[in-house]
Amino acid sequence: MLNDAQKDVIRATVPVLTENGVALISHFYNRMLTHNPELQQVFNITHQKTGHQAKALASAVLAYAQHIDNPAVLMSAVKHIGHKHASVNIRAEHYPIVGHHLIESIKEVLGDGATHEVIDAWTKAYEQLAQIMIGFENDLFQKAALQRGGWSGWRSFVISHKNFETPNVITFTLVPVDKGTVPYVAPGQYVSVKVNLPEQGLVQPRQYTVTSANEHELQITVKRIGMVSTALHEATEGTVVEVTPPMGEFTLPSGNKPLFMISAGIGVTPIVAMLKTVEENRKVQIVHVCKSQEDFALRNCVEALVKANVNRTLHVHMTQQNGKWSTDQLASQLIPDADYVICGPDSFMKAVVNTLKSHQVDESRIHYERFGVGSI
Repeated sequence: MLNDAQKDVIRATVPVLTENGVALISHFYNRMLTHNPELQQVFNITHQKTGHQAKALASAVLAYAQHIDNPAVLMSAVKHIGHKHASVNIRAEHYPIVGHHLIESIKEVLGDGATHEVIDAWTKAYEQLAQIMIGFENDLFQKAALQRGGWSGWRSFVISHKNFETPNVITFTLVPVDKGTVPYVAPGQYVSVKVNLPEQGLVQPRQYTVTSANEHELQITVKRIGMVSTALHEATEGTVVEVTPPMGEFTLPSGNKPLFMISAGIGVTPIVAMLKTVEENRKVQIVHVCKSQEDFALRNCVEALVKANVNRTLHVHMTQQNGKWSTDQLASQLIPDADYVICGPDSFMKAVVNTLKSHQVDESRIHYERFGVGSI
């Protein structure tokens, strides 16, 4: 446990983290992946190159320092990060490696500012945070393994079918190689799929929303936008991939309040999963933004689900035809007491969330998928 003096030291480093946090975390990732190259198979290398992961983790570290007196207020972030960690099979044994390189990075980046007191305080603070994360993630692993059809870690699935939704979006049907059952997937949850990239000498995981599932198979819908999704698109039926159990806290809001679903691009995937299971008497309004009708992934499925129920309405904004979509258009469409479900690019979600808050929509009714560890 941190004592009061150590907490004072942590609080005193907040200005340093505010100014140098991204540089520190970038150094940390470079150091760790250089000294422990096996972790390149765990972390998203693309996010390392773009700096996305460094910015997100720097934000999380800063928040931890700011709330060092009461880490419990960060449980929402702990849950989000824990689901992401469990999804790529980060285990307790990884934490000492991360801790070592984080502390060494503090020494190397802060130089004379990394006093004995600072290093001692941050060592204790990291150990405290690691225990919180390990405990939460172990619970996730245990729950995943104990479900009917469940498992822990990686499991081999075969691509049994590929269906082209658009020229650059494919729905993959995945069936367990062991011919066992598949566990229940809460609408909106995702799985990690690990793909071999021989040209890069890497194995890389990526997370994809489960758009449909039954006890024999699950489906993911993937847009071709990077090296992992490209490898998946080029894989033939019969190819074996490794998959982790369903994770994620972005799921269908319970209750009978109206639902207002707002998505853009491939962000429609969790919307589809939720639409398939939402109660028939629940009012649902959907706004989807895409480039064109041909670019509307899962369009036939969405339109069929909407047409099948008079309580559902769909508005599609096609930017090539109607110009850029603006959140100003939401103002006249807001539904009192509705739950708002949002998924799309980070900038899109940030704009929508800010607009909803500006119209006094309570945060408890705003639900969105966060792809990084930072918050909107």
